[in-house]
Amino acid sequence: MSPLAIFLLFLIHSSLAANTNIYNVQNYGAKSDGKTDSSKAFLSAWAAACASNTPATINVPSGKYLIHNAYFNGQTCKSKAITIHIDGTLLAPSDYNVIGNDENWIKFEKVNGVSIYGGTFDGQGAALWDCKNSNKNCPDGTTALAFYNSNNIIMSGVTVQNSQKFQILVDGCHNVKLQGMKVLAQGNSPNTDGIHVKLSSGVSIMKSQIGTGDDCISIGPGTSNLWIEGIACGPGHGISIGSLGWKQQELGVQNVTVKTVTFSGTTNGVRVKTWARPSSGFVRNILFQHIVMVNVKNPILIDQNYCPNHESCPHQGSGVKISDVTYQDIHGTSATKVAVKLNCSKSNPCSGITLEDVNLSYNDHPTKASCVNVSGRVSGLEKPANCL
Repeated sequence: MSPLAIFLLFLIHSSLAANTNIYNVQNYGAKSDGKTDSSKAFLSAWAAACASNTPATINVPSGKYLIHNAYFNGQTCKSKAITIHIDGTLLAPSDYNVIGNDENWIKFEKVNGVSIYGGTFDGQGAALWDCKNSNKNCPDGTTALAFYNSNNIIMSGVTVQNSQKFQILVDGCHNVKLQGMKVLAQGNSPNTDGIHVKLSSGVSIMKSQIGTGDDCISIGPGTSNLWIEGIACGPGHGISIGSLGWKQQELGVQNVTVKTVTFSGTTNGVRVKTWARPSSGFVRNILFQHIVMVNVKNPILIDQNYCPNHESCPHQGSGVKISDVTYQDIHGTSATKVAVKLNCSKSNPCSGITLEDVNLSYNDHPTKASCVNVSGRVSGLEKPANCL
């Protein structure tokens, strides 16, 4: 490279650096000893970055930072581009009673243009899981990392693990990109959904590893234009649309693509679940494509009589209308003989259900399909006469 080119690159770099304010959480009192509560220091660094008139960067050096809880509000931010670079680990209190009744541990609300790169968010939830699994009187638990009513969010190379409850929540957001994520919890951890998306549009979840005690990804009401690709799911309950239809007036789910996913030893693969009760909700324009199942109990499942633990079930027909769902190029092994279960609503039968190139085996034999109240077409799948 010529001296002139080097000089020009130096000028460009210097100009960018001059236009970006950098805030190190340690300069605001954060301690990397894993014992000192650094919540106020992180919030002070956020306030400084938020007040910047130019793009701002918050740096979190290596080490462990105890955070009791932190609420990052962007409503009054001047900066429209805040980058958080994390080289260390953020720790929730090990005593679950400290935050176990809070809704969130780390919360972002009404932020715009926030990007988070690297680092680990550790909810230290194992003690609460043990409490719940022992049927003791325990707090409900808190979601580790939540985004509410926010736009233009990026998370890349971030690990979120051991949350007391949901790991990541995206609620009321638009244009969110999660990529290169690791979302991890033990297989017996209750209600630890990996990523839950609701009331949001333009969300993509790419090239990520998710293993939890509940759904790897769960999709709630009011979700549209969701793209999920390149996911390794397991342990967990698979990728689920729903549960939907608990409320009579409820927004639907539409335009969802789930492709190039491997499910390993999960309870379900791709699932749609709705309560059997009146609802204005719907599920439509869904594509499940290029999916590998490895010893999955219910590889393909529509359950419109969802009723966990047989509690609060009204035993009515589901009002959620499911239409235009395509399952394409789904291969691998099922842990049960019936690999395709489409149990649709009697009052609102599923329509436009398409299965193409579905090849699932059980103990080296073709699997069966069970279908109720379904219309559509199928190819390449051994099935009983009542299926499609």
